[in-house]
Amino acid sequence: MAVLAIRSPLVPVQSTPVVLEYDKQSPVDEMEIDEPSFDDKVLAQVDLNNIEKPRGHKVTFHYNDNVESHHFGRHHPMKPWRLTLTKQLILSYGLQYAMDCHQTRAATKEELALFHKDDYLDFLQSIRPKDVLTRAEKLRQYNFGEDCPVFDGLWDYCTLYSGATIDATRKLMNHEADIAINWSGGLHHAKKSEASGFCYVNDIVIAIIDLLREHPRVLYIDIDVHHGDGVEQAFASTDRVMTLSYHKYDKDNFFPGTGALDHTGPENPNNPGAHHSLNVPLRDGIDDDEYIDLFDTITGATIETFRPTAIVLQCGADSLGGDRLGRFNLNITAHGHCVEFIKKQGLPLLVIGGGGYTARNVARVWCHETSICVDAQLSNDLPPHIPYMQAFTGVEHGSMQLYPNLSNLEVRHPNQHDKAYLENIKVKIFEQLRYLQGAPSVQMQWIPPDLMGLREELDEELKEEREQEEVVRRKKERNIGGRGEHRFL
Repeated sequence: MAVLAIRSPLVPVQSTPVVLEYDKQSPVDEMEIDEPSFDDKVLAQVDLNNIEKPRGHKVTFHYNDNVESHHFGRHHPMKPWRLTLTKQLILSYGLQYAMDCHQTRAATKEELALFHKDDYLDFLQSIRPKDVLTRAEKLRQYNFGEDCPVFDGLWDYCTLYSGATIDATRKLMNHEADIAINWSGGLHHAKKSEASGFCYVNDIVIAIIDLLREHPRVLYIDIDVHHGDGVEQAFASTDRVMTLSYHKYDKDNFFPGTGALDHTGPENPNNPGAHHSLNVPLRDGIDDDEYIDLFDTITGATIETFRPTAIVLQCGADSLGGDRLGRFNLNITAHGHCVEFIKKQGLPLLVIGGGGYTARNVARVWCHETSICVDAQLSNDLPPHIPYMQAFTGVEHGSMQLYPNLSNLEVRHPNQHDKAYLENIKVKIFEQLRYLQGAPSVQMQWIPPDLMGLREELDEELKEEREQEEVVRRKKERNIGGRGEHRFL
């Protein structure tokens, strides 16, 4: 799919003076010097960073610009504007030329009902800010409040990010992609009938249910600083999904207060889901080397034992150093190492976003991880033509670098880990993996309802548009965007 360029600011035309001077003009004055267009600047970045389609695997990017326009509230830490910054960095580097980019549709209510209860979806679709006083009881029932406020366009927001995840999942299922990316997704706290932790619809659960149509075993990995409780809970009673969450754990003082080391699924050993929830509870201040060692050791052992046929990787950026809500000291390359490690497994991979509350660093890490997916190595100097340059300018904002040292730039949290604590985590995880005794059978104990026919019917409406996108995918195109932005077609 092609991408759109940034519009250039209008240059005022100077009026011709009434009295003309007849001095001979220099050759320089007579020359018309054209400024490079934004398209040209992007293509220069493509050449500089040797960006091209990766060999051996296909990457797709799924997005709908309209998700950016929603606002949780002035003082709420969740800012969908971080998606705008992410998009602008990706497009300014020219990474779109290494991927097939898809403008996605909103999810339907029927698709969301693959996991969520109808009464909850009815409420989510109908609630408006003007109703918060008259429907207070229902708000409490569905856990709406300070963390999960009602705002204008709430239903649209949920269906847009979920629709992008569904579209990405379908590309994997149809073998049209080896890696599918949706940075607007990854809202891992939402429950079947309850909003939680800034999350209203659990797009991850819906994606995994879809993947189970084709894949006997799906591994879900979560590197958000918060425990992936909603996904773990949804698949607690099946041996076809393994959840593995790396997160800060403090039962009484850090949301959601779940994900202890000994929480490994249902206690009843006869429940198929027993020992299929792995949790890596961390303290404040873990650094790059410690995190990478834990991730490689535990994730590698999990993959070897469980033998997944597809992986879903939630890349919450609040595990970066200096995050507004996080408590770790990770740099961008350490976070990206997790994506690189999973990519090397060569399995169908769904890459999704999640938390992240220091917007400039969210954009940096998700741009970096997009480059990992397409085998590109980006220059540390951010493209000078990016919109919203002020978000990255100045020492306190990273001095226009893609990889500033977050340990020095942001607040550094004292490291509360020691070798004994980290080694104990490994030992306990290995003990849990031994319970599996090999991968579970591929028999379908539970087959999700078939919504593929419905989706194909809906997607037929976009068929002509998608065919046109395929034709112009590699071509440059212009589109008038707001505030000089790059835009996807």
